[in-house]
Amino acid sequence: MTLTQTTAAVLVRLRRAQTSRRTRALLHAAFAAVVAAVSTLTIRHFVESGWPLGDADALAVGIAGGLFLVAYGFKAVGWRAVFAAGERPGSHALAAAAGAACVTGVALPGRFDDVVRVAVARRFGCMRAGLGTLVLSIVVVGFIDSAALAPLASIAAGLAETPPGVRAGLALVAAAGVGAAVIVVALPRLTISRRLRQFRLVRWLAANAACTRDASKAWLLISTSWSLRALAVYVLLGALGVSGSFAIALLFLCATAASAALPVAPAGAATQAGAGAAVLALSGIETSEAIAFAIAAQALLVVAGAAVVVAAGAWEAGKRLGVASLAG
Repeated sequence: MTLTQTTAAVLVRLRRAQTSRRTRALLHAAFAAVVAAVSTLTIRHFVESGWPLGDADALAVGIAGGLFLVAYGFKAVGWRAVFAAGERPGSHALAAAAGAACVTGVALPGRFDDVVRVAVARRFGCMRAGLGTLVLSIVVVGFIDSAALAPLASIAAGLAETPPGVRAGLALVAAAGVGAAVIVVALPRLTISRRLRQFRLVRWLAANAACTRDASKAWLLISTSWSLRALAVYVLLGALGVSGSFAIALLFLCATAASAALPVAPAGAATQAGAGAAVLALSGIETSEAIAFAIAAQALLVVAGAAVVVAAGAWEAGKRLGVASLAG
């Protein structure tokens, strides 16, 4: 079987798994149970102990928040690299789209964040790419995200003292990252096939898909973004006195990222917080501390995303006012 046939078969199987009613029902039930359990324990913890950041090291929390902000910037620049040279939007528009998706993830179900990204990005005047190209870029960035997480998941599996089930999950994240990298690398090669170029979709992909060089640049930038987020989680673990292990930080990051990639899930922030709390508890951290940290980390990420949206909006408004004044 050729690489093209293998890739197509993998995509068909993934599509079937996502559209299976039984799979969706099981995922809904599982995550509903997780959210219910996390909500109950969270309410109990807050009643007994108060807000999780109340006794944290303020300086360390500020540093973690700053790292989250910088991570948004690297992610936006990496996302920009997957667009064709003549259609690349401003990095601030993509940063705003990513930040808005994080903020709305507090209330919206999983995968609705992609709709938010599209809606916000298209509000900026620098967005020259069409709707199809924008959606394609989100899909490609999703694959690159998975590829960037593969080495982090491998390190976490090797360093963290976790149960076999957690190690198996990390191995699955790493394997998915390798598969995603193969797809990103194979996509430009598919578009140069004479047999496939007779299809309109393939010709459109040839005109809009990122070349291998641009995809590699995007992978480097997005990998830096994930590394900064891992460092932010590590700093926040210390600020709250939960753990001083970088392996635990990687474990938490991989768990929350993997839960965000699920095709069907309740509110994105709740799903990520629940997955992060669960994996910390399985690693030996007290359940109440694990829940408090997961909520604090998600809250800080949301605050950083909101700050990015405000800053990007102010930047865009300033540009438009400048253009209007010159025109007047």
